[in-house]
Amino acid sequence: MMKEKYQLEFNINSSHKVLFNRLSTAGGLNEWFADNVRVQGKVYTFEWSGTEQQAEMVNRKDMKYVRFHWLDDDDDNSYFEFKLNVDELTGDMALIVTDFAEPDEIQDAKELWESQVSELRHILGS
Repeated sequence: MMKEKYQLEFNINSSHKVLFNRLSTAGGLNEWFADNVRVQGKVYTFEWSGTEQQAEMVNRKDMKYVRFHWLDDDDDNSYFEFKLNVDELTGDMALIVTDFAEPDEIQDAKELWESQVSELRHILGS
């Protein structure tokens, strides 16, 4: 079955630098995304409850976005991405999460992201 791309947008009260650090470094991701995160080169190893999954950072633009691809994903076109967007009028910061999932798993995946980003907001005091 073909995976479908979806996006979620979250308003985050944080500075660019602090938020980007939480999205792009092992230490930052370890605080909210996984139980443990290790980096070797461009490969990030994420651990949840003793289960590991690896992703390669395939693209990054400082203070703008970071994109990862799960190494065990057969779909070379799928990825998950964290993008920062600042509203020019209000100055509000938005975190845009882009991911891919099977059509029947999209709702569960969105709920998981909402839970994870809720933890990120808590860490940031947002």
